[in-house]
Amino acid sequence: MTAPISTAMDSLTAALKSNIIPNQEYLLQGSVLDTSVEVLLHRLRGLCDNVDHGPEGFYDHEMCFSIRRSTPQEQPLLLRVRRTLDASNADMPWQLRYIGQPELGDKSRPTIVRSSIDIATSNTVVEFLTELGCKLDFEYVTRGYMFRKGRMKITVSKIFKVNQGKVPEGVPEMISQSYLVELSVLAPSGQDAIAEDMRIFAEQLRPLVQLEKIDYKRLVH
Repeated sequence: MTAPISTAMDSLTAALKSNIIPNQEYLLQGSVLDTSVEVLLHRLRGLCDNVDHGPEGFYDHEMCFSIRRSTPQEQPLLLRVRRTLDASNADMPWQLRYIGQPELGDKSRPTIVRSSIDIATSNTVVEFLTELGCKLDFEYVTRGYMFRKGRMKITVSKIFKVNQGKVPEGVPEMISQSYLVELSVLAPSGQDAIAEDMRIFAEQLRPLVQLEKIDYKRLVH
């Protein structure tokens, strides 16, 4: 199995260097109370592209894995596996996602920028990651709505805590009385002008929700 993996990694590295696939995620995050979410959804329906058909609903189970690098000083590699729990979309492939460490960079930069690569996979991906030595750190269920505005994706989702190994049979538990709101764009590297477009769009959602770049290191410490 080593040779095919090595070949695939070489091909992926070459693709990233040539900027032919989206490998950077520009991200802003915020939250809105349950009591105000309907007002926010109404605002988004008026601002976004899918106004005629309404927002796209989703009901997903996400598992977050990590694998240690060769030296303790290096940050672990973070991988996420997402699958739909919606019976009407049961034939959709599972999704494997690599997420790099956030690059906060210049304080004047409007958004977080981080490496991000999405790959459609079969439902055996969890077993594959386990055999590679990945550790399941946590998992959760998200249920909500997705909007589009050009290249921008806006999700408004409720997050539920679940017991490991009991999804979807287990009863999910709400984590908070609010919804997570995320504004993101996936694009090839070197397109920082996108961040300014996101800032302008985020301003149109104030004061219903304040979307900002989150300093994860500050939250940890």
